[in-house]
Amino acid sequence: MNDRLTKIKSDFTNFWSSRSKRQKGTLIGLILGVVIVAALVTFFMTRVTYEPLYSNLTTAEVGQIKEQLDTAGTKYEITAGGTAISVPKDQVDTLKVSLASAGYPKSGEIDYSFFSQNAGFGMTDNEFNVLKVASVQTELANLMKNIDGVKDAKVMLSMPEQSTFVSDSEKNKDASASIVLNTNPGQEFTEEQVKTLYKLVAKSVPNLSTDNIVITNQYNEYFDLAATDSAEGANVANAGTQLTLKKQIEKDIQRQVQSILGSIMGSGKAIVSVTSDIDFTKENREENLVKPVDKENMSGIEISAQKINESYAGTNAGATGTPEAETTTDNFTNYQEDTGSGNGDYEKTSETVNKEVNRIKRQIAESPYRVRDLGIQVVVEPPTADDPTSLDPTTQNDIKTMLASIVRTSIDKNEAGTLSDAEVEQKVIVSVQKLNGKPVTDIATKSAIPWWVWVIGGVLVAAIALLAFFIIRARRRTAEEEYYEEEEFTSLEVDDISDEKETEGTVRRKQLEKMAKDKPEDFAKLLRSWISEE
Repeated sequence: MNDRLTKIKSDFTNFWSSRSKRQKGTLIGLILGVVIVAALVTFFMTRVTYEPLYSNLTTAEVGQIKEQLDTAGTKYEITAGGTAISVPKDQVDTLKVSLASAGYPKSGEIDYSFFSQNAGFGMTDNEFNVLKVASVQTELANLMKNIDGVKDAKVMLSMPEQSTFVSDSEKNKDASASIVLNTNPGQEFTEEQVKTLYKLVAKSVPNLSTDNIVITNQYNEYFDLAATDSAEGANVANAGTQLTLKKQIEKDIQRQVQSILGSIMGSGKAIVSVTSDIDFTKENREENLVKPVDKENMSGIEISAQKINESYAGTNAGATGTPEAETTTDNFTNYQEDTGSGNGDYEKTSETVNKEVNRIKRQIAESPYRVRDLGIQVVVEPPTADDPTSLDPTTQNDIKTMLASIVRTSIDKNEAGTLSDAEVEQKVIVSVQKLNGKPVTDIATKSAIPWWVWVIGGVLVAAIALLAFFIIRARRRTAEEEYYEEEEFTSLEVDDISDEKETEGTVRRKQLEKMAKDKPEDFAKLLRSWISEE
């Protein structure tokens, strides 16, 4: 064993001494790189990744869970100032189920499960009412925690006592609620979320209206429902909606113009500003119109016609009669006296035509808004930033014409119809000048794999390649050296060395043996000469 170790040591010493300084440095760096990479890989492969099991707990609840984890021998970390506990990532789901089955975490608050566990005949009405209010408060707080942005909630309910005989003074007593939410920093609830909070409380407590509910957060910020339900609040909300719509219209037109100018002048070469005047007046009206079918002749369509022709001819056709009262001087009734002779004729033509016209009945609801006025202001940077004259005047006129067309088509038709081309052009301003302080947008590209992984991988591959190269080369040199040593040992092989002392006879014998091997013919001649002499 010692001989083997000595041989290995001598081989390593010979190998190391035969290397140059550069090779020695490369080999040392390679070994260190492999060790570092192996250490990093081992660290990342064996490290434990912790994930929160529960958060936003009280210290008592964390203590309960800690005790259970200690009993089970599970690793854990207590973070967030003692309000959260983390466990290995692969055990989170299993531990949550097992702890929930055991009833942890136990908050100590009274909820509806308290009645099923502690209900008895010895409970008084006052005790029952106190526990009932406490359980409702707990259940409402738990419901609110499920809303996005709410980390915790505290609910305080004030419920009037219900008696068998209700007096007039008690008829107007309503329940009330005060709620304090623990929200995320900077959390802004939408109108629907605030409404949900109010309705959630109002529908859970009898005789509780939204007017008797107060909701605030830990920063003393109130979430007021009056902004959407009251008449004044409706006007405020309506004004906010109108302002949002106005901004949206301006933003859409600005984006459209910016896109067109970006294609013409290039990206970042134009700045667009849009101002508008929106009319939000609503109008509902009813129209009953009568219009002719034939508009040219202002005539309707014939639906029926009647024509009557009457004629008469004959003698003695004069009208006669007997006066009702006669006087000697005057005919009271002015009857025509019968003369006894005369001819008469009679002719009558009557034509009736019934025509129908278009009867139009309209229920008209005007659009909720219309663009009453619009202005577009554009600043364009010329091709040569310091030279405004480098922009072709034709291009500048084309931009103005294009913007004027957008203004005319965007304004309400009743308003745009009364505008002349000169008035429309006044609503468009195009300024040509250098843009200073252009906004710079840096687009950060994130790789799916971190850069350090590529570095470690590259170092590892290079280290493995260098190590394989040196091992193969060392093996080749070792094989060559062994081959040369075998040849050397073979060529220098001599007779076995015995312990006998060399004498004149032994020297001669060795010389003869060597001569027999090297020059057998001369040795044979020498033997024949010795035999012949004898």
